[in-house]
Amino acid sequence: MRKNKLAKGWITACLIAGVALAPFSGVRVLAAEVIATVSGTVRSGTTAELLLLSTKEGNMEIKIDSGTDASACKVLLPGESISVSVSHGSDEYLHAVKITAGEKKPVAAVDSSNASTVTGTITKKGQGDVLFVKTPQGDMEIKLDASTNMSGCSVIVADKTYTIVCARGSDAYMHAISISDGISAGAQGTVNLSLTPAPAGAVTAQTTAVTGTVSGKTREDRLFLDTRGGEMEIVIDANTDSRYGMVIMPDRNINVAVYNGGDGYMHAASIVAPKEAVFPVNVDTSSTSTVTGTVGEKSTENILYLDTKQGQMELKLDKLGSVAGCKIFVSGKKLSVSCARGDDAYMHAVSITAV
Repeated sequence: MRKNKLAKGWITACLIAGVALAPFSGVRVLAAEVIATVSGTVRSGTTAELLLLSTKEGNMEIKIDSGTDASACKVLLPGESISVSVSHGSDEYLHAVKITAGEKKPVAAVDSSNASTVTGTITKKGQGDVLFVKTPQGDMEIKLDASTNMSGCSVIVADKTYTIVCARGSDAYMHAISISDGISAGAQGTVNLSLTPAPAGAVTAQTTAVTGTVSGKTREDRLFLDTRGGEMEIVIDANTDSRYGMVIMPDRNINVAVYNGGDGYMHAASIVAPKEAVFPVNVDTSSTSTVTGTVGEKSTENILYLDTKQGQMELKLDKLGSVAGCKIFVSGKKLSVSCARGDDAYMHAVSITAV
C-alpha cells in the first residue's frame, strides 16, 4: 500500500517536471541532480524530517535531510505555499533538494535594543509571517521578518520547540530577531519568576535540546525520558533550572536541555513543560491556609492536584512564588502548600515546601 502511494507521488513529480523516470541505480542521486520541481501547500503532520505536501495532482511525501537547502524557506507550517526541487533516493522516497517560498512583505521598525528571549512550541495555527508560540508563560504571536536570523535551526515545523529572540515592532507585534532549535540554558522566558530553589550555578557546558515522554521510572533526582532514540537517564542536580518544568508526570511530553556531566550521565541544564495561558486573577494573600498532601498524577504545570486526608484539592500554580526542598514534583511526593483563594473561586498555591 505504501509503495503504491510513493510510486504515485513519484509519477506525479515526473509528470510535473516533464521528465522520464530513469532506472533505479541502488544509489541515492546526488542533491544537485534535480529531477522535478513541485509546488503546493504544506500539510498538517509535516516534521523536520518529512514534508507532507498537497499539490494539484495529489498529496506527496518528501524527505528532508542534511543535504536539503532550506535557506530560502524554513517555515513549514500547515497552509504555507512553497516550491520544492526534488531528487530521487534509493529508499523510494523523493528527497528535497531546495525549498523556496515567496518574498516576505516589508516590516515595521523593530526596537532590537529591548529584545527578550523566549522558549516555546510552535503551534499549527501559524499563518503567513506570524508564528503562534506556546511558552511556559502563555501563548504568543511573533512575526517573522525577511531579516530574521534562522541560521540556528534547520526548518520550522509545528509541535517543535524553539528559542526565539524577539522585540516589539512599531506595529505592536513582537518580531523574531533570531530563531534556533530547541531550548538553551537560561532562555526560558522573560516573566518575572522568583521561584526557589533557583539553579545553584550557571551551566557553561554545551547543551543539546531533547524532547520526549516522561517515564514512570522518573524520581526526584533522576529523569527517565523516552525519546525517538530510546530511553535517556538524565540527572537532576543543584544546577538544573526546573522553574519552567516542575510538575513531571508519566506520559507527559517535556523539553530538556542536557549536557555531559563528566560522570557518565547526561545532566539537565533546564526543563520546560507545556503550560496553558493564564489569565489575570486577584488572590487574597493576606489570608492563607496550609495544607499537606501528596502529588496526584493528574497534576500539570497549571494545576496541582493534591491528595489530602480530606480529599483531593485543585490548586492553581500561577501565583506560586517559592518552592523549597525539591526541584520537581513527581507523583506521590509529599508537599506542604501555603495557598489562598482567588476571585476565580480557585485556591492558588503561594509557596510549597517538600515534606
